[in-house]
Amino acid sequence: MVEPRPRTLPRVDWSLRHCARKGHITFAPTEPELRERLHAPVPQGEAWRCLRCGDFVLGEPHGSGPAEDAPLVLRGKALRDAFVLRFLAVERFLRGSLFLLLGYAVLRFQSSQASLRQLFSQDLPAAKPLADKIGVDLENGFLVTHLRSALNAKHGTLVLLTTFLLGYGAIQVLEGVGLWLLKRWGEYLAVVATSAFLPVEVYELSEKVTWLRAGALVLNLAAVAYLLYSKRLFGIRGGGKAYEAQRHEESLLEVEASAATAT
Repeated sequence: MVEPRPRTLPRVDWSLRHCARKGHITFAPTEPELRERLHAPVPQGEAWRCLRCGDFVLGEPHGSGPAEDAPLVLRGKALRDAFVLRFLAVERFLRGSLFLLLGYAVLRFQSSQASLRQLFSQDLPAAKPLADKIGVDLENGFLVTHLRSALNAKHGTLVLLTTFLLGYGAIQVLEGVGLWLLKRWGEYLAVVATSAFLPVEVYELSEKVTWLRAGALVLNLAAVAYLLYSKRLFGIRGGGKAYEAQRHEESLLEVEASAATAT
């Protein structure tokens, strides 16, 4: 008896989905051999092979020139790099939004600090008899102690805290924008800002070890190392010139790979 083969999920061609949403990318290289392999005459006129999905597209190419100047499509290594950067961007967006919300909360707290302090001083003694009966120490309890410290904080301290929270949150959101758009300035900003706050994260971890703090530190260290090495920032591995040369080489390989599929 022949055993049935296990079913496999159909392979999803993400390049086709991307082309369906944003359109094809065609390019006419000046090199005759590559140009001939990427071009196809048809009764309706001419068609050019899409550099992303490989399908022929009717009409004039979107660009032309030397193969090394062809657009770098998000496929292969470029697609993996974009995925990593946008994963980091989402993490920056979430963290930045959290700090902006905290900054807004502290800002609102400053405007009502006096009234909250008065309300706290009035209601706490009223609740003390009931707390004593059930065995709760309101005067020295953890929550009450920290709440009293916050209510008695100096105005200047709250201003500094608000400025830090809002500023840090804005930097995180700006990092996310640059990384999501795959901009080089976003990569530089991410490395500088993340490195600047690494000592704070190490100090927090030395005070108390938690999975969240440890995970955040490992993620940020990995992000800095990845951006420095793969993007050749600050002159590493040849710097910006070597990075641009690598991008041009990858563009050429994309054109050659697309042309090779036509034969």
